[in-house]
Amino acid sequence: MSTKIYVGNLSFNILEDALKSTFLQYGDVSSCKVIVDRETGRSKGFGFIEMGSSEDARTAISALDGSELDGRSMRVNEAKPQERRERSRW
Repeated sequence: MSTKIYVGNLSFNILEDALKSTFLQYGDVSSCKVIVDRETGRSKGFGFIEMGSSEDARTAISALDGSELDGRSMRVNEAKPQERRERSRW
């Protein structure tokens, strides 16, 4: 079963390929997504990694939380389920 990981405090210049290659050292990466602003296309400074197994995810979290990538100290932890949001009427 795959495990989704939240990665925060990313450099605004980080690309998905660089983030993915960082996590590939710890196991199979099923998906990698750096979240970007819809209007500007600029990174919001966080992203999500999905790893092939929960064991690989735990290893990556332990190894990478607080480590530096592109000059920034990453926050790495298991992603929380997305909360359901009400749709705006406007």
